[in-house]
Amino acid sequence: MTHEVIMAGFGGQGVMAIGKILAETALKTGKNVSWLPSYGPEMRGGTANCNVIISEEEIGSPIVTSATAALVLNLPSLEKFENSIVPEGALLVNSSLINKEASRKDIRTYYIPANDIASEIGNSKVANMIMLGAYLEASGAAQQQEVAEIIAELFGSKKPELVTLNKEALSKGAEWVRDH
Repeated sequence: MTHEVIMAGFGGQGVMAIGKILAETALKTGKNVSWLPSYGPEMRGGTANCNVIISEEEIGSPIVTSATAALVLNLPSLEKFENSIVPEGALLVNSSLINKEASRKDIRTYYIPANDIASEIGNSKVANMIMLGAYLEASGAAQQQEVAEIIAELFGSKKPELVTLNKEALSKGAEWVRDH
């Protein structure tokens, strides 16, 4: 199966980081991958999104035109990308920051209070990882353990305390999808 994912939010929310982590994970597990970042002109606080494609087949273009899923961390991203999702695709909404419901009924929508969960586990900066964990559970695009290994590779030597925190955030996001 090919996973075409849009991840979007404000600059500084870690959208690019989770896109890159997902792409690195898929690459390490032998999949074909593309990761295409797009930044708004303001950088931190401006809009940011990335396209991630994971496939067993060759990827012809890194641009996602028919997303199988979208992770939206702010309202402008919901409004911009909701209609980019294929029917039966998944929309994951950070309901801590978005108080609007999706308008489409032909997609699976998950409302994850990512910022609230992040605050509960002690660090509001891991809301992005909660969203990634939720996506992994909803899509099966990669295994949580595989993603955790990439996180350990990226943070392990520089900031080992972040490895445990980010693994917990992944688990909490997956747990939210399973329980709701």
